[in-house]
Amino acid sequence: MQLHTISAPKHTSAKRIGRGGKRGTFSGRGTKGQKARAGRRIRPQLRDILKKIPKKRGYRFTSFRARPIGVNLSILNEKFESGGVVSPQTLVEGGMVSRKGGAYPSVKILGTGIISKKLTIEGCQISASAKEKIEKAGGKLVARR
Repeated sequence: MQLHTISAPKHTSAKRIGRGGKRGTFSGRGTKGQKARAGRRIRPQLRDILKKIPKKRGYRFTSFRARPIGVNLSILNEKFESGGVVSPQTLVEGGMVSRKGGAYPSVKILGTGIISKKLTIEGCQISASAKEKIEKAGGKLVARR
């Protein structure tokens, strides 16, 4: 590099659009739309993703506790003989409850309906009203294993 080849850098200012002058009516911006407006900023894509996330708390949580399947006394009265044993296994065999992932599900006997047969309940959770009705009908409750 030599002294006679050095030149000062050219300072060209950015085009200032939209202030009258020789640009015409739309000042080189086209006609309408977001890009033709003053102060236009295109929204970042990340903001759109964030706006779609629900604002309230607790939307992600799903309970990992296994809820028991409810079976009413009226169904047991229809399907079982007097002196029969009600357990998750017999309920699955009778088609009243389906298996969960190959295992027998946890079952809760609910007190809706009338029971007139003596049944033995084993391996099931029992509501207070169902317990009262079963004992009144002469049935037995065997504690869960």
